This record gives sequence, structure tokens and C-alpha cells, in this order.
Amino acid sequence: MIGEASKEISDLPLSETFAIKPPDFHGVIPKLLVQQGDEVKAGTPLFFDKANETVKFCSPVSGEVAQILRGDKRRILEIRILADKEIKYVAYERINPVAAGREAVLQSLLQSGVWPFIRQRPFGIIANPNDKPKSIFISAFDTNPLAADMNFIMQNCEEDFQTGLEALKQLTDGKVHLNIKKGVQSSSVFTNAKGIEINTISGPHPSGNVGIQIHHIDPVSKGEVVWCVNPQDVLIIGRLFNKGIFDASRIIALTGSQAVSPKYYKTIVGTSVKHLVEDSGLKDGESRIISGNVLTGKQIDEEGYMNFYDSQITVIPEGRQYEFMGWLMPGLNKLSKSRAFFSWLTPDKTYKLDTNLHGEERPFVLSGQYEQVLPMDIYPVHLLKSILVEDIELMEKLGIYEVVEEDFALCEFVCTSKIESQQIIRRGLELVRRESV
Repeated sequence: MIGEASKEISDLPLSETFAIKPPDFHGVIPKLLVQQGDEVKAGTPLFFDKANETVKFCSPVSGEVAQILRGDKRRILEIRILADKEIKYVAYERINPVAAGREAVLQSLLQSGVWPFIRQRPFGIIANPNDKPKSIFISAFDTNPLAADMNFIMQNCEEDFQTGLEALKQLTDGKVHLNIKKGVQSSSVFTNAKGIEINTISGPHPSGNVGIQIHHIDPVSKGEVVWCVNPQDVLIIGRLFNKGIFDASRIIALTGSQAVSPKYYKTIVGTSVKHLVEDSGLKDGESRIISGNVLTGKQIDEEGYMNFYDSQITVIPEGRQYEFMGWLMPGLNKLSKSRAFFSWLTPDKTYKLDTNLHGEERPFVLSGQYEQVLPMDIYPVHLLKSILVEDIELMEKLGIYEVVEEDFALCEFVCTSKIESQQIIRRGLELVRRESV
């Protein structure tokens, strides 16, 4: 796909405003701890989860709570913060995670607002601090289209990364798995990591998805829990223990064929995308800005904010134009999983993709396409159908505990029937989660 970020990091001035968006956190019912006009520091709690008051969500920057944006039924959509020019931090106790032990590490992560960076399988939600996972997974590479290169991003971060690993090791009696890509020169930050299990993974996308890795290394069964953390979030954990602050710095990649100058930016979680897009520049034509990648990301407007877990912005053309004799043309410039177009003759070609679906939703076609792009020992179409009829027992038998939306993203992309598989999977996960509470 055209639009890969060049290997340069732009150190732009920080955005004037930042936002934390409660809808980014599945299953969280927010209870506000601040009001509009309040002064906050980086690390000041903004809200907590009503279902578990120990899980706090903190401001990534210092400044003033500028706006609390609400939607239907007064649902909290965004908490916007007008940032100070120089960030002030809440000071937390600096502790050695190895000497401190599990309980001290747990409390430090919860109090500082760093805990939400740890997510769990099943359900793809924030980890429950009352659980003890059987293992913890970190995928050191991302195989999504135009994804940020973790080996480039993580340069010179050995100390914070190792400290983050030491903290995570205190949270489980099992192994911490760090998975690197076979055939690629991995960063020394990953290869020199100590005290953890390093696994080598091969294959195209979705081999970088942590869910695929868990399935093949330490699969999740009913009643079991596995936690997962992104590499840059391990750095945030490490900085908490090394510096005693909630430093939510993150390097993100601005990518896509509509970006004039796609590259990397050093910023902070929750940044506004406006100044990043303006710095890169947009090509002529209508564009779609996506927080995340083209397969799993969410559309935002030019005045919007990055989602909490994303490290990529993708800008691609909108696909509103009609195509003359669409399916009857040879399709040399169209990407296709089947041999419907002659483009199959050039498998290594890169494409300028837009948002055009080239069709509308229609009944399931049992084509075997899903199985070709989902390297898991499950029956994906049968699982989706069991969710549609809300048969929880059948969902469990078909592997609902092992998947989240991103695992079905390629299935959705290649689907002849244009089925929105990711939405269906999330519906099934929420149904099973509510029944298991």
C-alpha cells in the first residue's frame, strides 16, 4: 500500500489541546473526577471506572480541563485539556519493581493511571487488577498496512523497556512473552531484553496481531486470562518506575497515500491530529483521516484526536466516485484476493487504496476466504453466525474467547459479502462478557 512513513522523526511543538475518550475503553462506565475549568497535571485522575474504582484514567498533560463533550443520554465522549506549554507532572514514588514485589507494583500502576495500558484476553478489555494472568504477551512488530516500525521507534529505549518488563514480570507467575518477527533485524531493545521468553514469529499479516500469537503459543480457554501490552506502553510503565511520573510520550506514524510527507512524530497520548496533518500536508481531493490503520482504525475529522491505544494515523482518499464499467474492466490497478482482476499477475505491486466498498452487504457466501486469512484453528463463519443468533454456548465452543475484532479485520476486508465482521465479533464479546459477570 502506498504511503509508508519515511524514517525521520519530526519534533513538532505539542498540540494545544489533548483529549481522553472514554469510548476507547470497552466495558468502562466513566465517573468524572474533574469539572470544566479545573487545573490538572500529567497524572491527575480525570475519571475512574464505576465497575472498578481502582482503575483510574489520568491526564496525559498538564493544563486546564477545557471541555467535557457529551453525547446521547449524557454519555461522556471526550475530556479535552488545554495544555500548558511546559508539562508539569504529579510526582509518584520511584520504586524498584523487582524489590518492591507484586502488590506495590500493582498499586503504583493503578494510582498513576498507567494501568489502562494493560489489556486482557478474552474480551479485549482493560485487565482486571484482581486477576492473575497465566502469561503476558508483547508483540514487538505490527504487520498492519503501513504500520509504524517498532524497531525504528524503540531505538535507545533499553533502560525504560527493561524496567517495564521487570514490572510486568511481577504481575504473573507465568511467562512474559516478547514476540519478534523472523527474517527482520530486530532492535537490540528487544533482542537484549532479559528475564523474558523471546519467540520468533513468521508469516504475513495478521502474524503481528497479539491474538494470533497467543493462539499459537499459549491459547486462552474459558476461565483463563492472558494480558497483553504494546511495546511503547511498556516504555510508559518503565518511565513510571524510573522517573516517578506518568510520561505518556509516544512516537506515531502519519501514513497514507493522501499525505504529502508521511513521517513519524514525537507526541503524547491523546494528541490532536490537526497540527500533524497540517505539517505533513494533504494532497488534492477528499481525504479520510483514520486513527489507526485502514483495517481496524476509526475515522476522525481533522479537528479530532487520536485514540488512546493508536500509534498510527492513516490518510487515504474517499471513494465516492463512480467507476465506469467497474467489474467489467481488467482491474490492473485494483487489489483483489481472488483472480477476479488481472492484478493477480503482479502480486508484489503496491496500491493506492480508497474507501470504496465496491458493493453492498449481501448474504454470507461460503467461499473459504476467511480461513485463508485467519491463521487460527477455528471456524470463523460458524462463529459469526453463532453470534448473530446469540447462542452463547455455541460461541464458546467455536472460540469466542480467543478472538477480538482485529483478528477478523482481514476477513472483513476480503469478504465477498461485505459482512462487517468486526462489529459482529465485538457484539459477541460483549454478550459473553455480560453473561459471565
